[in-house]
Amino acid sequence: MEALAVVHNIFFFIVAVGVLITFHEFGHFWVARRAGVKVLRFAIGFGPPLWRYRKSPRDTEFVVCALPLGGYVKMVDEREGEVAPEDLPYAFNRQSLAKRIAIVAAGPLFNLLLAMLLYWVVLVTGETGIRPVIGEIPPGTLAAAAGFRPGEEILAVEGERTPTWTQVISRLTAEMLSKDRLRIEVRHPDGEREIRILEVPREVAENPDLLGRKLGLRPWQPPLPPVVGVVQPGSPAEEAGLQPGDRVLTVNGAPVRDWQALVDTVRRNPGKPLELTVERVGVRIRLTVVPESVPGPDGKPIGKIGAGVEVPEGLFDRLKVTYRLGPLEAIPVAIGKTLEFSWLTLKMIGKMLIGQASVKNLSGPISIAQYAGQSAALGMSYFLKFLAIVSISLGVLNLLPIPMLDGGHLLFYAIEGIRGRPLSDQVIAVAQQIGIAILLALMALAFFLDIQRLFH
Repeated sequence: MEALAVVHNIFFFIVAVGVLITFHEFGHFWVARRAGVKVLRFAIGFGPPLWRYRKSPRDTEFVVCALPLGGYVKMVDEREGEVAPEDLPYAFNRQSLAKRIAIVAAGPLFNLLLAMLLYWVVLVTGETGIRPVIGEIPPGTLAAAAGFRPGEEILAVEGERTPTWTQVISRLTAEMLSKDRLRIEVRHPDGEREIRILEVPREVAENPDLLGRKLGLRPWQPPLPPVVGVVQPGSPAEEAGLQPGDRVLTVNGAPVRDWQALVDTVRRNPGKPLELTVERVGVRIRLTVVPESVPGPDGKPIGKIGAGVEVPEGLFDRLKVTYRLGPLEAIPVAIGKTLEFSWLTLKMIGKMLIGQASVKNLSGPISIAQYAGQSAALGMSYFLKFLAIVSISLGVLNLLPIPMLDGGHLLFYAIEGIRGRPLSDQVIAVAQQIGIAILLALMALAFFLDIQRLFH
């Protein structure tokens, strides 16, 4: 199972990276061709070529390489080698400043355009989710302090409609980066509406990973009978002899009223034997299961036996809701979402630079691969939204004024426009070395955080 999950994650990571890089490089390619620059090669990935195509020796060569972690568009440029006399008018370095700016900026801007398109597709095709009806609220959480009650339905966060739980969590995560008090509209079971004020402590705003542990807002779930639906191979449940279809009647002699009560008992007893009485095809059987100890949300050990509940067919149908907009209505919403998340990405980067947000919010290739696999497993709309968010991140990061990134080149061109002449090759070379050092440091930090997450 673990190996299949890894392969699943890697496959969708490659799909995601391939789509995002192709769109980014196509932006450079398309604008370069429109600006009259000759493009020698359009490459996706690095390393040994797996596929290549060129219509004629005078045309662009298209290449797909073995390592799908980047790409490039190689244009005719006198700074990168000798150029044939007939190609000099089509060299990148001989183009006007405006054309060079347009070509370099096109890559990141195409990533933002891709995000708009993906959001538009999700909005038009519709997204099915769970209505944000609040379930049990643990004491001591932010939701408990704000006065939320089980059975209330969240209608809007900071004035924006939130018809599904996914949109509730997305809005909360986005808004708490800039606000310490969030206005949340709820509807009581009797239909009355009310505004609740959610106070967001600074440590949660600085580290959104804490939101899941501190928030305390959980979806309402109808009581599920304590019937086993799934038993994971090699788990304590399988070793104890539990089978799908078993109904758990008692634990250590105490009756089990529903599945959540069984889960709570297992969690409270890591490493301790539990005597179960189960009913299997009308026969009562006694089993002993020893929950394995695993880290809980707060780091403390909890018990886990590797069994899942059997959900009666149609049980959650009344909680499902589909959110869909018309093709024209979806355009401004898709543009707004892209601009909003672009601004939030910039704000998060700024907060990390001044120490107001934890660098633990950085994600490297391992985390991105896990998110790719998880979103794909949830459904196409989730995967498309994942692609949109990563595309926005790629576009915004590439616009940062760091040498070696597109934003660094744009900074050089801005200085050239102010001075009336370009910077010297020596100054650019030193700046690029600094840029490489910054990027390598960020990559090393992201990999370190990824590996740390694997072990915690």
